[in-house]
Amino acid sequence: MPKKLIEKFVELRVSGALEPYQEAVAFMERRVGEIHIGAAPETLWLLEHPPLYTAGTSAADGELLDPGRFPVFQTGRGGRYTYHGPGQRVAYVMLDLSKRGNDVRAFVHSLEDLVIAALDQFGVKAETRAGRIGIWVDRGQGREEKVAAIGIRVRRWVAYHGVAINVDPDLSHFSGITPCGISNHGVTSLKALGVACAMEDVDRALISSFEDIFKTPIKIALKGKL
Repeated sequence: MPKKLIEKFVELRVSGALEPYQEAVAFMERRVGEIHIGAAPETLWLLEHPPLYTAGTSAADGELLDPGRFPVFQTGRGGRYTYHGPGQRVAYVMLDLSKRGNDVRAFVHSLEDLVIAALDQFGVKAETRAGRIGIWVDRGQGREEKVAAIGIRVRRWVAYHGVAINVDPDLSHFSGITPCGISNHGVTSLKALGVACAMEDVDRALISSFEDIFKTPIKIALKGKL
């Protein structure tokens, strides 16, 4: 089927209520198919989930430390166990990589750059670490903590899932898992780093950084908090 011509923008969706995980994945699966045939634009979806754990394709059973604490969802994204919950901004990024060089590694690096650039707007110096997934901050004296997680899946060269930034979640909820399989480093949040900001502030930082890094304008389609 030939691809239809659609506008060259990324559709922004912002959810004001907590989004059930399974419903969010179902939407992404549908949207990925629509993007592939050119029936819908690429999409950036900003949301929060109720408390839950997700298991990526590399998750090990022993990394789920408290199985009865929250619902656990198996997911097709890469990575290991991750926590999602209120106070964490999830950015699901659905982009057609066939229009962006068919380079999955470069896409992951762009997601890393997106988070780093967004956090920089709050004066937070965040970095990647070789051999460790996610975005990290140096707390001094050899102590490093993870402030954002990254996990993606690619189907028919359309990428989806994305990033999760800890704005002000209950950090004790991460104790039910070994986050991303890494046990010798902690987890932090913008609040724990001394940054007082609303979720809308984080959204604006993500949107401006997204347009700069992915070189595509954003168009609001479903207005939530913005």
